[in-house]
Amino acid sequence: MSQKKIDFGIMLNGPGSHMHAWKSNEVPSDASTNFDYQLDIAKRAEQAGFSFVFVADGLYIHEKSIPHFLDRHEPLTLLAALAPITKKIGLVGTISTSYSEPFTVARQLATIDNISHGRAGWNVVTSPLEGSADNYSKGDHPEHDTRYDIAEEHIQVVQGLWDSYEDDAFKFDAEKGEYLDKNKMHTLNYKGQYFQVKGPLNASRSEQGQPVIFQAGASPKGQDYAAKYADAVFTLGESKESAQRNYESIKAQAKAYNRNPDEIRVYPILAPVIANTKNEVEARFENIKTLANIDEALDYLGRYYDHHDFSQYDLDAPFPDLGEIGQNSFRATADAIAIRAKRNQLTLREVALEETVRRSPFMGTYEEVADLIIEWVEDGAADGFIFGPHIYGAVYDEFLENVLPILEEKGYYDKSFHGETLRDHLGLPFKENRYTQSQVTN
Repeated sequence: MSQKKIDFGIMLNGPGSHMHAWKSNEVPSDASTNFDYQLDIAKRAEQAGFSFVFVADGLYIHEKSIPHFLDRHEPLTLLAALAPITKKIGLVGTISTSYSEPFTVARQLATIDNISHGRAGWNVVTSPLEGSADNYSKGDHPEHDTRYDIAEEHIQVVQGLWDSYEDDAFKFDAEKGEYLDKNKMHTLNYKGQYFQVKGPLNASRSEQGQPVIFQAGASPKGQDYAAKYADAVFTLGESKESAQRNYESIKAQAKAYNRNPDEIRVYPILAPVIANTKNEVEARFENIKTLANIDEALDYLGRYYDHHDFSQYDLDAPFPDLGEIGQNSFRATADAIAIRAKRNQLTLREVALEETVRRSPFMGTYEEVADLIIEWVEDGAADGFIFGPHIYGAVYDEFLENVLPILEEKGYYDKSFHGETLRDHLGLPFKENRYTQSQVTN
């Protein structure tokens, strides 16, 4: 019997991951901005021993966007609000490297990390939607690979700024009049192609050294970036086989960068459809499917292709060849959809409805889903999971009350937190200051 703890994070995604989860009578219709509701989800996750909450984000909407994306909280503001009223759970927020300044990002996250005593994490994204450029004064939306080149410089600046002060730099010695040991303050002087940042940052380091870096890119360029910089990687996990390939690829690339593969955690999405019996499971899934009609499903599908208009095609013809459409947005997702449609000879109607509410690999009774979770971890497909159901409500209740106890009983889950910081929860080492490391090495 394994005693390894399976980590869980939870997606704070309003009413759920389904585009029309807000219609369900199981959740408040205004769940995406209902702070009391979100706080309750976070507090219950903390009580259950979840390692972190995870707040996704986007920078472009229009009238065909997912409804609960039209009005939702900015991630860092939400996490700052949660920081003093939670005690243990990690706080992970999404910030774009394409549309934010590194100095500001470094300062904001350092502040949350200090307020929460070392529980902050940054989900690094490059912003796939081309319309994002219309909301910022930065010119045209960067091409896919260029966005990752920008992201590489961005994170180098942010992490460099986070090391502006060594851990014991601030003395607060009133008798000697010494607030700071100036020998332990460092100026970055970064000069790159996209960013030129002097520093130092006006923020000290936290109990975990630096915030934890999450990354969700699935393209080859995105995976390479994750292997180089991420502490944790968020993957789609459409099947155990695809999750295993991603897991092996990320770990191998991390090793190629002379990183310890055990120090980069891989978390597929967990969107379970669970119930007491198989018939109840199928009935629940059918109910979820009724939330969106075909026109809404086409709008949802279009989001992956920078809101491409799919209403122009024959619904019952084979999925169309879209050429380069989508290659500068959700590239890996667009490629995966095209491959799956061709392999399974799917029509546009079938693809749209399938994408709107995909059958989860984790559909079954409580015992069956608990066993599947264990199987994925044992078979090298995951280190843990990010819980993000189609609809919160009954599924969340039943997961906490029926699935977690099975995992506990089998020795794969422990509600107690190991340490105080997010790095502690994930089994990651303290992030040493580069200048201290340099002194030790020399």
